[in-house]
Amino acid sequence: MTSAGPAAHGLLLNALAIDGRTEGRRALLAAHGELVHGAPDTVAETLASLPSGITEVELDLAGVTFMDTTGLALLDLLTEYGVRQGVRVTTCRWRGQPRRVLELIGLDTTDPLRTGPLAGSPERTVSAVARERAEQLAVLRAEIAQLRHALDSRPVIDQARGVLMAAHGCTPDTAWDILRETSQRTNTKLRHIAAAVIASAAPDGPPPPDPLRAALRAAAARHASRARV
Repeated sequence: MTSAGPAAHGLLLNALAIDGRTEGRRALLAAHGELVHGAPDTVAETLASLPSGITEVELDLAGVTFMDTTGLALLDLLTEYGVRQGVRVTTCRWRGQPRRVLELIGLDTTDPLRTGPLAGSPERTVSAVARERAEQLAVLRAEIAQLRHALDSRPVIDQARGVLMAAHGCTPDTAWDILRETSQRTNTKLRHIAAAVIASAAPDGPPPPDPLRAALRAAAARHASRARV
């Protein structure tokens, strides 16, 4: 069985896909892609398509590369499915950034479905846990926004490094240093400099603005002179 969800908000993200097989009464599912808006629907469709008689569902998350707060909705979905169907549901192999999300909100990184709302703290009130969870989510959303921004900017920056490498015959590290130094000296965001460099490399492309062009030339010259020493 294979199920794939739509791209989130019309953007071409790495949409979540689910592969699976059954072994007797056990369903083994494997998720691949990004756990973002729309992903729980994909999982719900997969669960609905499971044959009758299934008594255990295991979801392998090793192939999930990115997760935002939608991951919490997925956990709720899996919990509700297990209760409603009388099925044991587990998750496994959380890695990378999704695992970091679980750590931030205090969930079990081996299988967050094992973590109860008051796990380890029977004396704490529900309201105290709710306040703590709200604070954790605020931190989580900020961190995810920063990471998403970095991921979106990286292809542009990598392309700009390639342009500089071709133009100046320099290494990838030197091209990065040229971009970073230009950003610092002109107080311009790195991705804006990278976009200007890429645009200038296109046929009949506009050159970077004069301040950026001067700073780029100066940085390239400085690094070239260092390489000759």
